[in-house]
Parts: sequence; structure tokens; C-alpha cells
Amino acid sequence: MPRAASLPRIVSLNPCSDAILAEVADPAQILAYSAYSRDPASSSLPIAKVRRHATTHGTIEEVVALQPDVVIDGEFVAPATRAAYRRLGLRLETLRTQHNVADSLGDVRRLAAIVGHPERGEALVRRIEAALAAAAPPPGAVPVDAVLWEWGGMVAGQGTLIDDLLGRTGFANLPAREGYGQADIYPLERMLAHPPRVILTVGHDRMLRHPALGVLTGTMRAEFPAGLLYCGGPTIIRAAARLAALRRSLNGGRG
Repeated sequence: MPRAASLPRIVSLNPCSDAILAEVADPAQILAYSAYSRDPASSSLPIAKVRRHATTHGTIEEVVALQPDVVIDGEFVAPATRAAYRRLGLRLETLRTQHNVADSLGDVRRLAAIVGHPERGEALVRRIEAALAAAAPPPGAVPVDAVLWEWGGMVAGQGTLIDDLLGRTGFANLPAREGYGQADIYPLERMLAHPPRVILTVGHDRMLRHPALGVLTGTMRAEFPAGLLYCGGPTIIRAAARLAALRRSLNGGRG
């Protein structure tokens, strides 16, 4: 195992890298998490863990002052920012959007290697795979039609991590099956005309609690925490458990 003095010090500017780094890096390696992780409503990390570290909004001035060895951000970094990091001699590593579980496991392994603890990455991968196996429906179970409905009626469509998780935990993502893409709007009228077995609501938008939904007596409504929606890594473990519990509640606690 590398000596602590030789391990890179990290500034994370992405909430999804925050969640993975909290599992695979030494606490002393993390100079700052992203400011996004300070919001209890959407953070993928326990707030108590976030508060043990500095957080940053990611300005060049903030990052330079922290003197990291590696800066980790999402894929959409402005060209001027990339150029500034190069000019200042800072190593930038970016995470691409996670479209499925395989993408997320790849990110876990990559970040674990960057921080010098590949064995922790493999351990986390095994935990994620075990959680998915535990959350899987019984063989031959019929998928449950579901709509994951976000603020303003947005849905998670095809090619998204949550679409993959829904399928792995026994649900059929109805908007994805109908051709809706990520962040497309799923109209209330369509929901009423073709009701799913379950509506998973994210947030407290008025549309998600429209009185007209009361006529859907055969549809279960349940909240799905925003903190489980956007990031993979260790978040998959909690998201899979939540989805499996919802599926079992539909079946009277079975399967």
C-alpha cells in the first residue's frame, strides 16, 4: 500500500465523484468536496461526512488555494477552465455521464486507481454487485410498469443509470419503453390515460401531486429521494435497496 505522503491530494468538483471518493480515498487525501454535496435534499453523501471537509464552488481561485495534486470534475468543463488548469500545472480528471451500472463501476475503479487505492475500488464494486443481486426480482417475475416523475413532469428516459437500475430491480420504465429520453416531459394527460402500476416522485413540485392523480386508484405513489437519482457508485447500493423494497411492498412483502 502506498505511504500516505505519496498519495495524491484531491479536490472534487462533482457530486458523483464526491460519493465515490468518500469510499475509496483516505480522508486526509480529500481537500474539498463540491458545494453541491452540502445540500441535504440532493446530496449523495451523509451530510455529517461532508461537514468534516471543506467544500468548494469550483472557482479557479478556490481550487488553486487548496493546492491539490488532482482536480476531479464532470465532463462538461469549460475550455477556458481546462486551459487554466494546464497553465497552472494542475492535473484534471473528468467523469463522463453514467448511462448504466457498467459505466459507474468503471468510474469506481478509475477513481480508486487515481487515489492510489485500487483494492478499495474492487471492494466497493463487490458491494454494489452484491446489493444488485439482493435487489433483483425472483426469476420469471413480470416487470412492474413504473414512471419516475421529476420536477415539472420530467422523466428519466432511455440510456440513463436509473433506467438500468429500474430494470435490474424488477420495474419497466414506462417512458423509456415509449421512447421518451432523459429530461423529456411526460404529460399528466398521458399518465392519466395510461396509468403505471407505480409513480415514483422526485421532489415536491405541485404537478407531482396534482389532484387529478387521485383517480388512479390502482396506482401506487411513492417518493424517491433526489440523492439516490443522479449518481452511481455507492449510491447504487441504497437506490437498489429502495427500489426492491417498493417492489416487494406492491407484492405484499413477497419478491
